[in-house]
Amino acid sequence: MQFFQYGQAEIDYLARRDRKLGRAIGRIGMIERPVMPDLFKALVHSIVAQQISRKAADTVWAKLGERLSGVTPLNVAGTDICDIQECGLSMRKAGYIRGIGESVVCGRLDVLQLREMSDEEVIEKLSSFPGIGVWTAEMLLIFSLCRPDVVSWGDLAIRRGMMQLYGLKALSKMQFDRFRNRYSPCGSVASLYLWALSVG
Repeated sequence: MQFFQYGQAEIDYLARRDRKLGRAIGRIGMIERPVMPDLFKALVHSIVAQQISRKAADTVWAKLGERLSGVTPLNVAGTDICDIQECGLSMRKAGYIRGIGESVVCGRLDVLQLREMSDEEVIEKLSSFPGIGVWTAEMLLIFSLCRPDVVSWGDLAIRRGMMQLYGLKALSKMQFDRFRNRYSPCGSVASLYLWALSVG
């Protein structure tokens, strides 16, 4: 299993930029978050995981991999939507997954090309497909492309972690952007710790 890579340089930078975050990092210690380098698998997995618990997502993912004999563009595109849906997905999600498989097979989406794009270009490209929003694209940036500077406004847990860290009862977009700019260019590492803070 591969993990999001960071080290002492990122920790020291964030601690210099934000004392409260630095103290939280010292208390929590190193975080190991798995990454999924296979971009197509990561994209399908992100759709599976939308708005359900991690445990439920793991169950559906295992069933999907078994039903398809491997989550590949050809296997997904060649599977009936009802068969995908029977793995524990809504019909809408099954349609999104089938659509992504077909888009890759026919060339409308070149997942390897995403590696050459900027963060903004990846978000724009992916969010043009049904079932993939900005948040899903941002999670792919962190947990598949391993981009270093992603802090997602659309992630409720990250906002909750910020509010807990700074003792805020509410968080405006302006405040969020100020914190995000403070963490840059190590925002993805800050995100790992904000997630950890949000769950206690």
